[in-house]
Amino acid sequence: MALVYITLEQAIETHKKTVEVSGGGAMGQLNMGQLDSVLENIQNDLYYPTFEDKLTHLFFSANKFHCFEDGNKRIAISLGTQFLLLNGYVFVATRFMHEMENISYHVAAGKIDKELLRTIIDELINEDELSESTRLMIVTAIENN
Repeated sequence: MALVYITLEQAIETHKKTVEVSGGGAMGQLNMGQLDSVLENIQNDLYYPTFEDKLTHLFFSANKFHCFEDGNKRIAISLGTQFLLLNGYVFVATRFMHEMENISYHVAAGKIDKELLRTIIDELINEDELSESTRLMIVTAIENN
């Protein structure tokens, strides 16, 4: 089954709705070229061969690249959830939103790196809950940075 990808226009609209619904903030756009590049690059199966790889890069980039004036942590969660829903991962979308709220903060703060984020996303999608070892890695990352 072919994956469904988010367009730049959809991402911009998702940002607008996310900021409106989640408490407000600036709506300004800072670097749409960079966001467009991320949305295009995740379609490259050589660089991002699995769904989890694609979702990890989308989430990490939306969070860290500050493509918008405000709401970058929130848009990472929203775009990640949208990508899950568009590709039939309905069963995990709500869990993803809830679990990634705290994770998003720590990614933005530089405490959770992309490798650990990939592990978290893989387990959120493929396991019933985060493993004890992953939970320990999260606590260690947060406390040590």
